[in-house]
Amino acid sequence: MSSVAAPRVVVVGSFNVDHVWTCPALPRPGETLTGSYHTGPGGKGFNQATAAARAGADTVFVCALGDDPGGQLARSLADADGIELRVQASDGPTGTAGIYVDEDGRNCIVIGPGANATLDDGFVAGQADAIAGARIVLAQLESPVASVLEAMRLARAAGIKTILNPAPANAPASRELLAVADVLTPNETEFAALLARHAGERIDAAEVAAFDDARLHRLCRTLLPRGTVVVTLGGAGAFVSHREDKLRGDDTDHYRIPAAPADVVDTTGAGDAFSGALAASIATSANTTFADHIRFAAKYAALATEREGAAAAMPRLPSPAVPRTGG
Repeated sequence: MSSVAAPRVVVVGSFNVDHVWTCPALPRPGETLTGSYHTGPGGKGFNQATAAARAGADTVFVCALGDDPGGQLARSLADADGIELRVQASDGPTGTAGIYVDEDGRNCIVIGPGANATLDDGFVAGQADAIAGARIVLAQLESPVASVLEAMRLARAAGIKTILNPAPANAPASRELLAVADVLTPNETEFAALLARHAGERIDAAEVAAFDDARLHRLCRTLLPRGTVVVTLGGAGAFVSHREDKLRGDDTDHYRIPAAPADVVDTTGAGDAFSGALAASIATSANTTFADHIRFAAKYAALATEREGAAAAMPRLPSPAVPRTGG
């Protein structure tokens, strides 16, 4: 395990061994396709921790791993990227994911949680020292909600900013969990699911990018009245909605940032690249406007789509890589 002297980003989440098939099209029920296969590291938590580290932030990753080759892989890769691991040992196998990617870079994923499902709030509470030493705590929902909630509560109690990536869309993101998020980063599908669950608002995820800005802002304020919502829109960029009196250095309370150009090969992990890079930028560039943090994250995510894989596709940027000034 590598030792990080001054952690700036703490990520709480999942590690998976990804099994990836690239096919001409995504498989339909009853269909057998022929495609190419590769395996590599993934899991939303590890993807985001890798992105944060490679984007320039000292990073701690809190997770659960099995005593198996998958767990050994996580340890060796974290060491190579200078990520400090805080590991809860599990009797179960390290998490796995089956991923299908079509020729347009679109994907569908099936996850076997394994050890990820055993990460408990008591173990997370034992990492209070790392959390208190961070500038940003970032979490997703491939780990038990109780463990994520404990991390976010500890961060809030210590005055540390929190980012919640409410993914996957079918995960039980409680209102209590949303209340301890300073920044929420859903994609269109996750945004629609959260609105249906917590606001009784039914929208078509496929139409979110086409909503006018005023409507999107209203929906964001309904979902997270006290925090900032960043809805990632794939090729349409991202929409940012702030509380009116908390603009984070921006000139307006809502706006769009266009997607950065990319020669897309594989979109697996693009949202994780965005969230990890956003955390790194906020942690290491305190005087930068939020819009510039978003631009940096969008460029980083675009670069991540130009390579196959999830964690392995996260770009290694030269240091200092993140924006250092406002504007």
